[in-house]
Amino acid sequence: MSPGEGSLVVVKRADSGTPAQQAPVRVPLRPARLRPVWLVVGLAAAFGALVVGVSVGPVTLPLSGVARELAGLIPGVDLDSGLTERQQALLLELRLPRAVLGLLVGGLLALAGACYQGVFRNPLADPHLLGVAAGAGLGVTAVITLRRSGGGDATGALPFGTPLAAFVGAIAAVAMTYALASSRGGDRTPSTLILSGVAVSAFLAAGQTFLMQRDADAIREVYSWLLGRLGTAGWRDVLLVLPYAVVTAVVVLLHRRDLDVLSVGDAEASALGLDPQRTRYLLTAAASLGTAAAVSVSGLIGFVGIIVPHTVRLLAGVGYRTILPVSALVGGAFLVLADLVARTAAAPAEVPIGVVTAFLGAPFFVLVLRTSTVARS
Repeated sequence: MSPGEGSLVVVKRADSGTPAQQAPVRVPLRPARLRPVWLVVGLAAAFGALVVGVSVGPVTLPLSGVARELAGLIPGVDLDSGLTERQQALLLELRLPRAVLGLLVGGLLALAGACYQGVFRNPLADPHLLGVAAGAGLGVTAVITLRRSGGGDATGALPFGTPLAAFVGAIAAVAMTYALASSRGGDRTPSTLILSGVAVSAFLAAGQTFLMQRDADAIREVYSWLLGRLGTAGWRDVLLVLPYAVVTAVVVLLHRRDLDVLSVGDAEASALGLDPQRTRYLLTAAASLGTAAAVSVSGLIGFVGIIVPHTVRLLAGVGYRTILPVSALVGGAFLVLADLVARTAAAPAEVPIGVVTAFLGAPFFVLVLRTSTVARS
């Protein structure tokens, strides 16, 4: 039986008695196979959000024509969308890049949130709450201010420099949060981990403020970026984040069974042949890379990593072979629709997308916090 399927047989030491009196304890795990129906639901949600997201705007495009145009982009599919050349240009050159970027960023944040929750065995783990997003934000702020001080354009050349700088900041942040939460003899309760993340985020935010004050010209750009946005004038941002998204998705999805094994405890995982510490480091690095890439192009967008994985967990089950891929698809759909609200709620002005996700995520976080606290009491 492979890890993550059926049930696991592990040996736990009894409070009293000899080793001969110890009996294997069967730890039940819900079968973690990804049922095709949930994959279809996730794909339908992503495609539906994409169609709606690119159809609605100052110039409304027909939903049926947009759907046919997007389907026609699939190799081997030839459909007449009925859109005019102007509508096609608006769709393919302006709206579609932004919507695809939303799919990538939302998918990465949801995938990272689900991964962190499995790695730390903490239902409140999230890139925003663990300080990872703040660390990535500090890295991006450093790139913007340093390049401006050197006389360069903060959005110009060196396209891979920004995500890598964000990755360094994200790794440093999660290491600081984990170390601070473990400083009390390894007692990493959900409350301790979240409080540690809040403290680390505050510290890193102070660093961001210091960098911005050194370059007044960068304040407006950095502040706009911090609130979260998906503004794009083409496919550049999509191409920038795509390689990092592929690496993150491949690493995390290939180790989705390992997260099910980690859920029974490190001792039991070791007995099953898994190296818990190595797996935890690898998945943390992969999730941080995805978070850093998302933050570098979209700014600080919070709560996606809590709302989406928990919703998928409630609907589809607790197996990470289902939670991870479905969360990536639904997370992309969620952010595209959130961006739609941000674009239309106060039109012609645009609300920062981070405000929209925070408005939805704050009460959801309180609900998860209350549920996890009650479960532990």
